[in-house]
Amino acid sequence: MEDSRIKVGITHGDYNGVGYEVILKAFEDPQMFELCTPVVYGSQRIASHYRKMLDIQQVAVHRPERAANAKDDALNFINVVGDDEPIEPGKNTEAAGKAARAALERAVADLKAGEIDVLVTAPINKENVQSAEFRFPGHTEYLESALGEEGNDRALMIMAADNGLRVALATIHLPLANVAQQLTTELLVSRLEEFNRSLMRDFGVHSPRIAVLALNPHAGDGGLLGKEESDIIEPAIAEANNLRIQAFGPYSADGFFGAAHHLHFDGVLAMYHDQGLIPFKALCGNQGVNFTAGLPFVRTSPDHGTAFDIAGRNEADPQSMRQAIYMAIDALRNRRRHEEAFASPLPKLYQERSARNE
Repeated sequence: MEDSRIKVGITHGDYNGVGYEVILKAFEDPQMFELCTPVVYGSQRIASHYRKMLDIQQVAVHRPERAANAKDDALNFINVVGDDEPIEPGKNTEAAGKAARAALERAVADLKAGEIDVLVTAPINKENVQSAEFRFPGHTEYLESALGEEGNDRALMIMAADNGLRVALATIHLPLANVAQQLTTELLVSRLEEFNRSLMRDFGVHSPRIAVLALNPHAGDGGLLGKEESDIIEPAIAEANNLRIQAFGPYSADGFFGAAHHLHFDGVLAMYHDQGLIPFKALCGNQGVNFTAGLPFVRTSPDHGTAFDIAGRNEADPQSMRQAIYMAIDALRNRRRHEEAFASPLPKLYQERSARNE
């Protein structure tokens, strides 16, 4: 199974952003086609427009009716956009938001149907993508609803890079004023369980060590600057340890990254979005990937946004998109190996012993 060509579904995101530029540039390298069969949910017409405008190298393209008929060694396009939609690089438009939703919905349907193996999403604009049917602050929350098990809110946002830094978020797209009231011991234990599971299953880390950041400056200074550490975070770490999860902390976020303590851990759990993403992006540059753990399918994304300010200027770096594709492939292979290793150990042991006794 591992030798078969993995079908990577790629949504085009907001077509007025840098999505098409980074997708097309990523596949200028012919070696990418040796790793996977790409299926882009968007528009061949829009892709052609950007390729010509930005003078990006031509690659072989194919337009199958469905992802199951995608060709190897070609950029396959599943068209979800009408032929008359205006292309306006750098502009926030309702049409682009509608097209982003259409691409995401079709890709999720194909993922569920087994027509693609993994999902990589180009950036969306969180404002224009909203509709009566789409009321989510980002991809993670939508995919949790569309792909997760009913009543299970285990989707976990992990920012990961090749340098080994992996930062997970206890809370994701929340106003800063609402973070403290959302933090509970139960939530943090759930996040630590899912993070530990993903590090082993998706990233191939044996017996992972997880650092937990404090919420308040100086880890609360013994309650002087807040009691969330003593009342919520420390009990969560203790409970996680009882579950045989190696969790440590809470650590003051500034000193933790400033002293490079992250190098001694396999993962870091941050309490809120910017607490984790600011140091991550500062340390990882354009190598970062957004990985969604806790889903029955593998999903990754570049760690940047639509970048309207440089859209159409041929300035977008494809490295994060390329890394997102690599990581999706690696995570799927790791997950398959993990599931094979832990599937029905008793029958496997019986078969091995029977073979030795013959």
